[in-house]
Amino acid sequence: MPSIRRRILILALPVIASSLLERMVNIVDIFLVGGLGADAIASVGLSQLLVFLAINLVAGLTMGTTILVSQLWGAKRRHDAARIATHSLFLAALCAVGLSLLGMAVGPASARWLGATPVMTALMDGYLLIIFGLFPFTIVVDQLIAVMHGTGNTTTPMIAVIIVNVLHIVIAYPLIYGRWGAPALGVNGAALAVGISECVGALFLLMRARAGGYLSGSALRRPFSRIVLRSGRRIVRVGFSITLDRLLQQASQIAYAKIVLGYGTVVYAAHQVGLSIEALSFMSGNGLALAAATAVGQSIGAQKLAKAKIESWEANRLAVLLMAGMGLLFFFFPYVLLRTFTTDASVLAYGTLFLKIVALLQIPLAITMVVSGSLKGAGDTRFLLVVTIIGAWLIRVPAAAAATWWGLTIGWVWSVMVLDWTVRMVCVVWRYRSEQWQTTLNL
Repeated sequence: MPSIRRRILILALPVIASSLLERMVNIVDIFLVGGLGADAIASVGLSQLLVFLAINLVAGLTMGTTILVSQLWGAKRRHDAARIATHSLFLAALCAVGLSLLGMAVGPASARWLGATPVMTALMDGYLLIIFGLFPFTIVVDQLIAVMHGTGNTTTPMIAVIIVNVLHIVIAYPLIYGRWGAPALGVNGAALAVGISECVGALFLLMRARAGGYLSGSALRRPFSRIVLRSGRRIVRVGFSITLDRLLQQASQIAYAKIVLGYGTVVYAAHQVGLSIEALSFMSGNGLALAAATAVGQSIGAQKLAKAKIESWEANRLAVLLMAGMGLLFFFFPYVLLRTFTTDASVLAYGTLFLKIVALLQIPLAITMVVSGSLKGAGDTRFLLVVTIIGAWLIRVPAAAAATWWGLTIGWVWSVMVLDWTVRMVCVVWRYRSEQWQTTLNL
């Protein structure tokens, strides 16, 4: 047990740091544009929802790569793991170019569909054009991080994300406010800083992946060979359910955001600031979920099912302890946290209510995330798609819409999140306890 706990922590701590820092790029954007007012906060937050939707279109490739690489690595088939990693990177790059073009074409129009005000729409137009123009670098970073997580190397991704964050801050502040001789580009400056920093991160990770033997130099000599297509089918088989899961989840977030936006720009700004603060807890749980997926995947690849169960339990215990602590912080000190982002009295008032509500869902969220990570590590991804449909589309969105229809306050709309994650927790725990996930992928 102590050795397994150490292994989970060794895997998880860099992943938690990486996840927090990766999300920090978006949080810092919200923080930095806060001086431009509620419209800028709401515009950047709504734009990020659309970008996350595009990222989730290749989520199957990303998570599918981690699962396959981890199981092949655990089975000591490292040449096959490098080949799979290289093919998945190639496929992700192709998808990223297509999504970049699509995002630049329809992204700005989506702001109007979501109900953004004319001021918000004007701000979002330029922000989205820049973000989607440099979008392929974001996908390359995510894919290379997924490869390294599968091998158990969580330190290099952490270093890469640190580089991205530091560079982002150094570039973003002067470009937003016109400091140190730079032009004052407002929210467009924040978008440009994201793209440039992701580009540098992608180059760093490519060099480290080649040096570490995580990619196969010969794998793409025939980029459309039967071997590449077979690898692609293998990744898609694992990742298709994950892609649908992420898409449905992100679509539900957009629908939910549209409902919240109906309560006004100030309420949505508070919602976005609150989400940025809650990310400190969410990304910690996400780090432990990724550690569980990697550890369980490698143990299953090595045919060590008992060890996989212990690793899952350890990751789950750590996540509950950590996220419960964060929940207490959100509930008792919301004002202190919110003041870091804004001084707007109305945003502070609504944000305080939001943080008190999300404090209540931290334990079910922790359990759901880590148990789901364990199921993903085992390749049991189809069931998780069903769970997302139940939680997001049968509970969260209909209940939030009903609350609006009945004229209830925003507090009721936000409270729906607690019910959503509690139901998901019950579903994934039942699946895990059934032990139907203990099957090795046919690699």
